[in-house]
Amino acid sequence: MDARATLRYARITPRKAKRVIDLIRGKKAGEALIALRFMPYRGSSFVEKLLKSAMANAEQKNVASPEDMIISGAYVGQGPVMKRVEPRAMGRANVIRKRTSHITLVLSEKK
Repeated sequence: MDARATLRYARITPRKAKRVIDLIRGKKAGEALIALRFMPYRGSSFVEKLLKSAMANAEQKNVASPEDMIISGAYVGQGPVMKRVEPRAMGRANVIRKRTSHITLVLSEKK
C-alpha cells in the first residue's frame, strides 16, 4: 500500500524543485529526511515538509514503519504562472513570470 502527499501551488519554480526531488528519489524516507535537512537549496525546505506529511500519512494508514519506506514516486509539475509587469525605459514594459509548482511524493513499502 502507498502513502502519498501533494503540495500544490508552491512558490518555487519547477526546475529548482526538480533538482531536489531527483536527489532523493529511490531513497529510504529516513535517509532522505536527513539529506534534505542539510541541502543548501531553497527547495529542500518545501520537500522536507512534504516528506514529513507523507510519512505521517503512512503512519495514519498503518502501512509500515514510515522510516523504512522508500520514496517510490517523486515528481514535480508546473502550476499556474503569475504574471507581473515591470516598467522599463522609454515607456516599455517587461513581463515577470512568477512560476509555481505542484510537488507529489509517494512512499511505498520496501520489497
